[in-house]
Amino acid sequence: MISVIIPTYNRAWCLERAIGSVLAQQRACTELIVVDDGSTDDTAALVARLASDAPIPIRLLVQDNRGAAAARNLGISQARGALLAFLDADDWWLPRKLALQAAAMEAAPETLVSHTREIWFRHGQRVNQKKKHDPPHGDIFAASLGMCVVGMSTVMVRRQLFDRYGLFDATLPCCEDYDLWLRVGCREAFFLVPESLTGKDGGRPDQLSVIHRMGMDRYRIRSLDTLIASGVLTPAQHRAAVAELARKCTIYGQGCIKHGRPEEGRRYLELADRYHSAKGHHS
Repeated sequence: MISVIIPTYNRAWCLERAIGSVLAQQRACTELIVVDDGSTDDTAALVARLASDAPIPIRLLVQDNRGAAAARNLGISQARGALLAFLDADDWWLPRKLALQAAAMEAAPETLVSHTREIWFRHGQRVNQKKKHDPPHGDIFAASLGMCVVGMSTVMVRRQLFDRYGLFDATLPCCEDYDLWLRVGCREAFFLVPESLTGKDGGRPDQLSVIHRMGMDRYRIRSLDTLIASGVLTPAQHRAAVAELARKCTIYGQGCIKHGRPEEGRRYLELADRYHSAKGHHS
């Protein structure tokens, strides 16, 4: 059984494409859960219309506006499938996505999480990805320290992943995927289905990555700080995480000072110094 979870907030203009791509899958999911995160547009009417003649159950859950992490967590709590797949409302899947990914996970029962390659568009034009955006296979921890390397709309997980590692951190307004994949990636291998099966359209001002662009490292720093303090990392992972955290603190702190926020900047530079000292102490 596969449950698909789509969190959405005022995305009625593109939600039909996302839902349509789920309904067009060669291997049908068991249910589609749309979580409306307090939309003020006609999302509910759109979902009701599409659900009326869909070949699979489409369930609409509604919550007050609490962010994508909380919306996904609600979907996870209500999903019935053993496999959970996530799709953002402004992304879409190619028809073979669920079939290939579910088959890969069924062939590797020890695998808790898999992901796929993406096809990127900007303003409707296809764009090439840089080498640093290549999704990794297997041990993704080191690659995940700098930025999120697992596309949210590419992921399929077994339900027990959340039992073992917890849900998305709903206190993070963005980078909640970065946070979770680090928690999981320090212990679990990620299986890459090496085909481009997920479409992504970027460059819009309403996207969280654009809204929070200037402060994203602040949330990544928080995640790294929490992960390091948790004591779950191996010595090698600890050294790599500390080095990346110190680097991020230095860059972000200098940026704050440059943009007229000296007090905030000094706080992050002091944190960088503390971690530099700790790094020297542990090496």
